[in-house]
Amino acid sequence: MHAGIRQRFKEDILKRPLIIAIAAVSGGGKTTIINLLNKKFENSVALYFDDYDFEGPDDLVEWVHRGADHNEWKLSPLINDLKATVDNTITRYDYIFLDYPFSYLNKGMNEFIDLTIFIDTPLDVAMVRRILRDFGNSTPEEIMFEMQSYLSGARKAYLAMLNTVKPNSDIVIDGTQEKEEIVEQIKLIIKNHVKVVH
Repeated sequence: MHAGIRQRFKEDILKRPLIIAIAAVSGGGKTTIINLLNKKFENSVALYFDDYDFEGPDDLVEWVHRGADHNEWKLSPLINDLKATVDNTITRYDYIFLDYPFSYLNKGMNEFIDLTIFIDTPLDVAMVRRILRDFGNSTPEEIMFEMQSYLSGARKAYLAMLNTVKPNSDIVIDGTQEKEEIVEQIKLIIKNHVKVVH
């Protein structure tokens, strides 16, 4: 690459926000960690995958059996919001945190992501967290039904994530640590990443 082009390319990277995608299985802690990071980093914003309705597979278990092609998900609503956030000349963010489960596996999102982090939380821990979070007012029958659904197919979807998204991530962090420890690790990772870009 010509020196002048390389310098302009470097300057363009430094002008736009650093976009960090954080993934984990459901109950893995990604939303909690992103909320904390968004408070720790000045001039940052967070976008959340679950805030959108995407065109994609209707049956996640069947999708996993087909090979879990992440490009079946049409992520235009998130991509459009991300573009608008990056291009906003009034509010220029330094960091954009994405609560986003696919790492680099969806081609439509690849060009935007600078760094992917996977919070590696054991499935039993994640399941307990989901029950405590989502089933506090549920009947025993509803909890039993959830457990049956998990064993009959949902677990395969979580395992597929561990087999595809985790190895496709730049950094893997132990999700059994205290949330404050995870946040401090990610802060250091981001700091070192910015140094490399500079």
